[in-house]
Amino acid sequence: MQTLAQIKREGRCIISKIDGSKTLVRRLAELGMVRGKVVTVIATADSNSGLLIYFQGQRLAVSPEMAECIEVLDLGSLDDKDLVSLDSIPLKKSGVVVKLNGSKELRRRLMDMGLTRNTIVTVQQIAPLGDPVELTLRGYKLSLRKSEAANIMVKEASL
Repeated sequence: MQTLAQIKREGRCIISKIDGSKTLVRRLAELGMVRGKVVTVIATADSNSGLLIYFQGQRLAVSPEMAECIEVLDLGSLDDKDLVSLDSIPLKKSGVVVKLNGSKELRRRLMDMGLTRNTIVTVQQIAPLGDPVELTLRGYKLSLRKSEAANIMVKEASL
């Protein structure tokens, strides 16, 4: 995991954690900058203008101190290698959805339930016989059959 200040190229990132003082965390939450949100880095901290991000339709300049408190997962590093199916993710671990496999109807149904690309998914519970699997995503819980979860390819992430 790297902080926003350590990002070396422009691109999209997912916020995985915000450390820092209580007031900083609350201030960023008021802006909508919470775990799971996507930010776009326009200019890195190494550039002359400092760190610039695009977030929810606004361009924001972020101080180096604040950028050190925001841990992110670079979406540019999410490619088709090192992917695992969602049914193989251990309990209480998270991943980022990279690809949906299966029939057209199944992919449409999964997307309608909120399982879209770059969504953070956490495995909350697994039934005693392994089917179904309870997931947390976008602030709600979702239960899927193991066969459906096998069609969701994720990149494991410590979020």
